[in-house]
Amino acid sequence: MPEGDTVHLTGKRLRAALAGQVLVRGELRHPRLVEHDLAGRTVLDVVSVGKHLFTRFDDARSLHSHLRMDGSWHLYRPGMHWQRPAHQARAVLETAERTAVGFALHDLELLPTAEEHRLVGHLGPDLLDPAWDETHAAEALRRFTDRGASELGLVLLEQRVMAGVGNLYRAEVCFLRGLSPWTLVRDVPDPAAVIALARELLLRNADRPQQSTTGELGRGREHWVYARGGRRCRRCGTRIRSAEQGDGVYARFVYWCPGCQPGPAPVVPAGGKRNGAPAR
Repeated sequence: MPEGDTVHLTGKRLRAALAGQVLVRGELRHPRLVEHDLAGRTVLDVVSVGKHLFTRFDDARSLHSHLRMDGSWHLYRPGMHWQRPAHQARAVLETAERTAVGFALHDLELLPTAEEHRLVGHLGPDLLDPAWDETHAAEALRRFTDRGASELGLVLLEQRVMAGVGNLYRAEVCFLRGLSPWTLVRDVPDPAAVIALARELLLRNADRPQQSTTGELGRGREHWVYARGGRRCRRCGTRIRSAEQGDGVYARFVYWCPGCQPGPAPVVPAGGKRNGAPAR
């Protein structure tokens, strides 16, 4: 699932292309929305909230979309060939100069703009909220510390605590703070620093497609541990390990360096699959 910075950048690009423009074509091809035609509507704004996008129109309605695992928004000039099959398109918003196509958008809803909170009101503070201040930080910290008996790696992914962190930043934040993803939140030495680091990393990459946590943009040099299972740690040379964390549909692979991130860890057999509960 895309990280919050990817959704933020998508929203920024859609805003630049559509805001203030009248739609000459406004097709919604989602089964629940096919009767709606947005042609003639003016796009007022495109706003990202965590991993959610809202395209706001001049009739006081918003189109909500969530990319999930395989969704994406593409921008084209009218008449250009689409990079994904037309049958995957769920929304086509076209102005005189640009065409925005939403592919594989399983979550798509048209609702009154005044009711956007119905879909995002449960979220924790958005780490990329342009209005972020001490109040947001304090609320994120409160929600974070309330999960004291939960594993750090799981809490970082919980959008109800703070919105925007995905699997990549979960792994990188844990590494940079020197903490095992299986550390209980109540044992995290400086929770506020964890939140601040997550926000810093997202901000660092919010306006570019590359997601670097090392400060390097060269291919294969962007990350400390994420997707580097079995390779040597850039700091200590220990082989990076990977294992699933979470249960059922919420299980995700997490990467960590046992040398730089001491603490609880699962039993991982050859092949990298998690076997059993983490040692405490």
